[in-house]
Amino acid sequence: MITLEWLYALTGAVFAAWSVLSALDRGNAKRWGNAAFWGLMAVSFFFGGVLSDLINGVLVLALVGIAGAGWLARGEPETTTVEQRETLSARFGNRLFVPALIIPITAFAGTLLYKFTALGDAGLFEDRWVTLILLGAGVLIALAVCMAWLRPPLLAPLEEGRRLMDSIGWAAVLPQMLAALGAVFALAGVGEIIGALAGQVIPEGSLFLSVLVYCLGMAGFTMIMGNAFAAFPVMAAAIGIPVLVQGFGGNAPVIGAIGMLAGFCGTLMTPMAANFNIVPAALLDLKSQYGVIRMQVATAVPLLACNILLIYFLAFR
Repeated sequence: MITLEWLYALTGAVFAAWSVLSALDRGNAKRWGNAAFWGLMAVSFFFGGVLSDLINGVLVLALVGIAGAGWLARGEPETTTVEQRETLSARFGNRLFVPALIIPITAFAGTLLYKFTALGDAGLFEDRWVTLILLGAGVLIALAVCMAWLRPPLLAPLEEGRRLMDSIGWAAVLPQMLAALGAVFALAGVGEIIGALAGQVIPEGSLFLSVLVYCLGMAGFTMIMGNAFAAFPVMAAAIGIPVLVQGFGGNAPVIGAIGMLAGFCGTLMTPMAANFNIVPAALLDLKSQYGVIRMQVATAVPLLACNILLIYFLAFR
């Protein structure tokens, strides 16, 4: 049976390859910092399940230390030349997007086939993680198609991946770290504390104000932590479950799903979501690193208001 551990191993192998290639990149003055960062990521994916919580915590602190000390820099690996890329673009046009489409199609169609046909009876994949495993399989299929079709240099996928990840840097792993932070906050009882404070502010029996505080809390905590997945355990424990679901008898799936959308509104408005808002500004050479956020605020605020109304009118029918 193919389990999620197989996907972790594949990801760890990619990080390990980036670490080796970074160490060999003499054109990067900070190559050893890059090599150490991606090497530690590889160790985490390869052995995180067997290492103790303390060792995993030390790995995270080491990653933070490397990034915080400024030991990361962008490499410029040689793969295909600009002329070769322009030639391929002129020759194939929009067909170049076909490999990118293979990945979601494999994950979506493969999941449906596995769940609703006899393929599921084979027990090939771990049931809980079918979609994620097929997502990884889609990447491998798309890579094979690219290599057979476009015939790039053998190391081009790894080198181009390294170049992109070097451009993003530490922000590439920020969502995972922030999501873990949300779980830590939930275990520490932050949700209960927020719930107690909210109970002193919200009048008893006020459904709309409870929904309002829940959605604003999702957006606010997302802005602070940069990730709606980090905010959700806190606000679910504070208001979502005890007040909206248990207290007012709300529909839990509706409250959870639309509450996440309210959190994503906060994502649009915060520099803490660096991989979404700050990195694109850097890659596009915008004059202001907050240019992306400024353009998104006009969408985020009305969308947040819509999410508040959707929960109020749909979750308590």
